[in-house]
Amino acid sequence: MTPAKTSSHTKTMLSLFAAASATALTTLLPMDAEAATRMRCSHQLPPSHHIAKVIDRWAAEVKTLSDGNLDVQVFGADSLIKANDNILAVAKGDIECAFSLNFQWGKTLPLMNVTVGPYTMSSIEAWRKWPTSEAAAFLEDRLLKKGVRNVVWMFQTNTTVFTSKGKPLLKPADFQGQKMRGIGPAFDRGLKAMGATPVAIPGSEVYQALATGVIDSALTDVAAAWSRKYYEVQDHMTVVPVLAAYLHGYVNPRWYDKLTDKDKAALKKAGEEAAAWALEASQEAAANAPAELESKGVKVHIATAEENAAFKAAMAPAFAEGFADETGADGRKLLELVQKLQ
Repeated sequence: MTPAKTSSHTKTMLSLFAAASATALTTLLPMDAEAATRMRCSHQLPPSHHIAKVIDRWAAEVKTLSDGNLDVQVFGADSLIKANDNILAVAKGDIECAFSLNFQWGKTLPLMNVTVGPYTMSSIEAWRKWPTSEAAAFLEDRLLKKGVRNVVWMFQTNTTVFTSKGKPLLKPADFQGQKMRGIGPAFDRGLKAMGATPVAIPGSEVYQALATGVIDSALTDVAAAWSRKYYEVQDHMTVVPVLAAYLHGYVNPRWYDKLTDKDKAALKKAGEEAAAWALEASQEAAANAPAELESKGVKVHIATAEENAAFKAAMAPAFAEGFADETGADGRKLLELVQKLQ
């Protein structure tokens, strides 16, 4: 009987000790660590991209403004979710947050492509007004109806390059027979109008497609041509203000609705600040990139006013027709709001 009593007593004492230890440990742990709300954010950009660096800065600002309650975890370079799957992953609630380029909305919300209309939104001053504009609010409402809540606009470029190998693309006729990376149905109509064959390829796969000859040429942000090392596989680049592209950050609405007012305010404030940071970073990157590309042996040509006029004449009507077909009355309304920014 004695051994049994001793065993029972020992178990009781061990249980009491464990409970006391757990209580003490809980007291010592910072409550903020337990209360932190996880916010996983996926994007496709490589670490060297200037907007990837802005995203990291935005994430740090969200943490700061929320006093650490929002634990923002950034996963770049397609390391968490592939670029084309980000929108659905956030809408379903598989992750809390992601960033996409506007033309990645494709047929899901073609309104997002309003700024890629050839020479439609090239003004930097217009982009300064964009985050708080009626046009942006119009798109935010439509995004919410598609299952995501927008939290930040990040202007990426109004300076594009047509890249090629062996010869430059200086006029519409030069595009004849080119297999070229496309960016979306409406814009690609303009490429087709010049005789090119657009091919749908995610940004992260363009380098390999160029290297292996899957495509002959591409168009991208001039800074991205540098950060993605296109200079290793293309030797001519024509700089044109043909389209304006932006990355935007969005979250799952159900996740967002559960946040405290303070955390929502932190996202709003950080988003406003990051919009300005992105504009500054993009202008700096665009200014530096041509010389950086030339240092790698690329023959860089800045399109003349006459060359831009020829591109616009060839591409704009085709885009306008496609955008109208895809967007209807909403598209006409959005174009009116965009014109108010010019």
